[in-house]
Amino acid sequence: MAQPQYNLTEIDPVWHRICEEAEKAIADEPLMGGLIHAGILHHKSFEGALAYRISMKLASPEMSEQILREIADQAYVAAPELAAAARADLVAIYDRDPACHRFMQPLIFFKGFQAVQAYRLAHWLLKNDRRDLAYFIQMRTSEMFGVDIHPAARIGQGIMIDHAHSIVVGETAVVGDNVSMLHSVTLGGTGKEDDDRHPKIGDGVLIGAGAHVLGNIKIGHCSRIAAGSVVLEEVPPMKTVAGVPAKIVGEAGCSQPSMTMDQILKTVM
Repeated sequence: MAQPQYNLTEIDPVWHRICEEAEKAIADEPLMGGLIHAGILHHKSFEGALAYRISMKLASPEMSEQILREIADQAYVAAPELAAAARADLVAIYDRDPACHRFMQPLIFFKGFQAVQAYRLAHWLLKNDRRDLAYFIQMRTSEMFGVDIHPAARIGQGIMIDHAHSIVVGETAVVGDNVSMLHSVTLGGTGKEDDDRHPKIGDGVLIGAGAHVLGNIKIGHCSRIAAGSVVLEEVPPMKTVAGVPAKIVGEAGCSQPSMTMDQILKTVM
């Protein structure tokens, strides 16, 4: 039996599965062989593939793929938690997105996953006083993916941003673990304040498409924000809010709304 072409340097179930899927994808569609080999099978680890993918997507005449890849490689060696969070994000997408059928899809095709990993790299750079590089990556992420996350924002792991178009996350925003949001979400301010001015999103929150959460307000854990809502006041844990301005319309409906992705409103009678 032929041995797999990829090189597993350690036990890594996520990477192992991605590589197996990549081999099958090439067998099913040989025309994808060049892209999949370059993006997955040529690399010895998930970290290497992730650094390559981010650098290829963000490279420009102003900053080469080689420089960006060296930066990303350095980050993944210095901060293993970056790749750990990326694995959690990838599994979250696979678990929650019915359009995701393989682990390799977010890595190769999903701009929401790629944009979040670019943010994580920019955040690491900012924390290490490499401010201008962080801002460059923020700029390129916005240009390439339509996702503008300030490098100073603090975002947990297990994040799914579905469709990932027109996402804005402000400088002092905080997003907990296992949060799901859809396209056109804004976590923004309400004016020209220059202090702590952006939302604090608890764990397990589901934010519907087109929702805007504005100001230094707390969104309680496992709550739901309905599509198109404008949230200007604090939301208690495990509630559903909807409307402009948003009001409480019911309970969250389950213990983990970001996992179930249930957006059907059950209003208070």
